Parts: sequence; structure tokens; C-alpha cells
Amino acid sequence: MFKSFFIGEKEIKLPIIQGGMGVGISLSGLASAVANEGGIGVISSAGLGLLYRRKPGDYLKDCIWGLKEELRKSREKSKGTIGVNIMVALSNFADMVRTTIAEKADIIFAGAGLPLDLPSYLSTSSETKLVPIVSSARAAKVICEKWQTNYNYLPDAIVVEGPKAGGHLGFKRENLEDANYSLERLVPEVLAIATSYKDKKTIPVIAAGGISTGEDILRFIQLGASGVQIGSLFVPTDECDASDAFKQIYVNSSQSDLMIIQSPV
Repeated sequence: MFKSFFIGEKEIKLPIIQGGMGVGISLSGLASAVANEGGIGVISSAGLGLLYRRKPGDYLKDCIWGLKEELRKSREKSKGTIGVNIMVALSNFADMVRTTIAEKADIIFAGAGLPLDLPSYLSTSSETKLVPIVSSARAAKVICEKWQTNYNYLPDAIVVEGPKAGGHLGFKRENLEDANYSLERLVPEVLAIATSYKDKKTIPVIAAGGISTGEDILRFIQLGASGVQIGSLFVPTDECDASDAFKQIYVNSSQSDLMIIQSPV
């Protein structure tokens, strides 16, 4: 049996967080379906202005409109926990953060860079929880120290992504098979940072990257993670917002079709 855990006062009954996948892969359809099962559904904010185009075109304004619309749709479909994934590397990071908080989304997941100023967007009435995504204990420590010193705020949870996660992580190709960078190694290291603040706040740690079976989930929970984040596994589902053609490519692919590309971040 899975154990629930808390992010702030919010109980997460199924300890599975659906990873944010842009552009247009994880929107309100997938996010609300996961939330309805007791996990955390996550809308990706990346490229929403490409999906919500108005005339005359204004990409940045269209992104804001698109995010509001996806959050509105998710609230219609679910009473569960909905988060928004916002990459620090986005040129409209601040717009997406402000919109998410104003729309009272439950959680912001921020990765692809260090979200060192994220708490600065909160006001005393804000309800949105802040969860950075890191790829090392060092990054977790830097974020905790900066947030506490500058804003008297600590993360509400931390997602730690190993080298097998998709996206913009800061790993090198040779780290993939290096045991020193494995998720099994990273989770206890990040847990040690989170636990060092236990007198001030309980900070759950969520393991992410290459998790695809029940055995994987159990292994990381036994290592001390409160939950896991899963992305790609959700793509071929009916509920996923991607096109059927995109889903079929996943279904019909084999190991030999996989390619590793260098991230621009």
C-alpha cells in the first residue's frame, strides 16, 4: 500500500506526481485525470502561446491567457491537486509564475535552472506551494539557504531528478551510467539536506527520472522519498493531451529509436 504525504497542509493520497511535459503534452486533460486519482497533476507552461493564438498575435500575452484557460479547465474537471511546471530558463518565467499564483494553482514546480527568487512572487495571501526541481544535493542546499536568508521561506517539497529524466537537467552524457550520479545515490543526499531543516519545516523529497514500474516506486520510497515523479509513462494514455500521432510514435518505438540530445539549457 502507498502511504500519503503532505505538501504544506495538502494531503497527497497517491504519492505520484505527473511530470510537466511541454509543448502541449501535459495540459488540463492529463493533469486533471492524475489529480482525480489522488496524485498531483501538472500542467506544463512551456509554449502555451503556440497553442492559444489570438489575432493579432502576441506570444507573451497568449501564454498568460493559455495558462489561465488550462487552469480553469483543470478546475472544471478535478477537485484534486493541480500544479504548474515552469522552467526557470523560459523568457516569460516571471509572467508564468505570477499568473500561476494569481490563479491560485496548488503548486509551482520550477526547474531548468535554479529558481533562486521564486518566493519573491508570493504575497501574504498566496496559497500556491513552491517546489524546486534539482539534480544535486548542492543545488538543493543553495536554494534552501538563499530562500531562507532572503525570504524566510523554505521549499514545500523538493523534486530530485536523476540523469534518466527527460528535460533540462545539467547532467553530462557520461553521467548516465555513472553510479555516482544515479538517482539511488542522489535521493539520500538530497534527503540529508531536507532533513537538516526539519526543526523549521518538513520538506518531502520526490524522486524523478526513469521511474516506470511499481518496483521502481517502492525502491525510492524505501530509500526515504515521499513520492515519485513520472512523465513519459503517461504519454500513451487516452487522457494525455498530445495528439494520437505523437502517442503512436511512443507505442511503436523500440530501444533502438532512442536518441540522447544535448540540452540547450
